[in-house]
Amino acid sequence: MGWKSEFGSSHEGWAGAVLADGSEPGPVYLDPGSGSDFHETREWWAYSGILNRPRAARTRAACGCGWRGTETYPIDWTTVRTTGPYEPVVEGPEDDWEGHIAEVESRTVPLPAELTALLEQLEEQLLDLAEEIPLAALKAVAALERATKRAARNAARNARADELSAEAVATGLGLSVDKAGSRLIHYALRH
Repeated sequence: MGWKSEFGSSHEGWAGAVLADGSEPGPVYLDPGSGSDFHETREWWAYSGILNRPRAARTRAACGCGWRGTETYPIDWTTVRTTGPYEPVVEGPEDDWEGHIAEVESRTVPLPAELTALLEQLEEQLLDLAEEIPLAALKAVAALERATKRAARNAARNARADELSAEAVATGLGLSVDKAGSRLIHYALRH
């Protein structure tokens, strides 16, 4: 139920739980049934007071980068369905997170306007081609993948040669330091 952005897991968002004392509880582990996989969540709905979990009094926007919204929103548990799927009955956190994402975006390296327009036009043409002549679209995508692979390799190698700090790379790409470093290595090693 979380929110996704162009920055991937570095900036996944959710409406997090806030307890009555103002603290944020640790994650809840959900058992989907048989098997060893457990889902972890910090979303407000998981803190309903059942199964020895604390009961959230309020919710606020949260992001995978560690950012938390300053505004909190009350939860009226009388309006929340107690059997899934949970509806987003609290308005506000998603808007706050979108504001955070806009701030992250504003700190990233800007793309030239001509390239942004070209990318939008290319996407539109590829989607149209996928509807009209799917095999031609697949052929075009393969050519685009080869071109982006070469460009990514060259850009990553040049960024490393420029000896940019890990923080500068992370900010420029809108990613965490770890994710940005991994991306540079991944792109630099592509053949």
